[in-house]
Amino acid sequence: SDETQVLRFRDAVSAQHDTDKLHLLFNNAGIGGGGSLFTTSRAQWERTFNICWGGVYLCTRAFLPLMMKADEAHIVNTSSVNGFWASIGPGVPHTAYCAAKFAVKGFTEALITDLSVNAPHIKCSVVMPGHIGTSIVSNSRKIQFQTQSEAMSAEEIVQARARLSAAGRDMSQVSDADIQKLYLERERRFREEAPMTAAAAAAVILAGVKADRWRILVGQDAHELDERVRQAPEEAYETKFFDDFAADVGWRVGR
Repeated sequence: SDETQVLRFRDAVSAQHDTDKLHLLFNNAGIGGGGSLFTTSRAQWERTFNICWGGVYLCTRAFLPLMMKADEAHIVNTSSVNGFWASIGPGVPHTAYCAAKFAVKGFTEALITDLSVNAPHIKCSVVMPGHIGTSIVSNSRKIQFQTQSEAMSAEEIVQARARLSAAGRDMSQVSDADIQKLYLERERRFREEAPMTAAAAAAVILAGVKADRWRILVGQDAHELDERVRQAPEEAYETKFFDDFAADVGWRVGR
């Protein structure tokens, strides 16, 4: 989300490959955090939004001149199922990430017309993955709190306790060590118990790009959620909607 660093990166890529042209741009910036306007800091909220949205926007602007010089090119922007459904379940605020991923989706869809008018040799796709087994949960914590330690700091513990309490959990008998164990287990489960690996997701994305599809859903959970939100948009944020979806596809995110 730092334009100076993005431009430096673009110039380094161009120099390393000795070219002034670019054919494929994959914008895959993303961290979590800043879930609530009430229980997380403004700095965390804006850091999440600026990376998830600003990383995509600034990289597109930076690399566009190189893509204009290519005979054909393709921009691939990673949004999320949170680009069409702003939740990971009832009782778990997820505002910064969802706002950014909605922005990425809208930006990419708007680019379809912009590119067709001004750069018809460039195509674009928006990628909307479901639960993919990556280290985004643990990496997000490290970026938000500027640490490489697996152990949570006192500040992290305080914020985690506040989030859990706000979600309705009785924290009176929960120790700091218990909170640490809980979050480490969440990180492990997200990474190791996902329905799709990162490698499998990459294969789906590449196949979609090769087929010139502008809308790429990744994972059966993403397809199922997309269908359900379209069928019942007014019910999408009700507890029953989430419970039925989670039970039918085995979704554990937000639980």
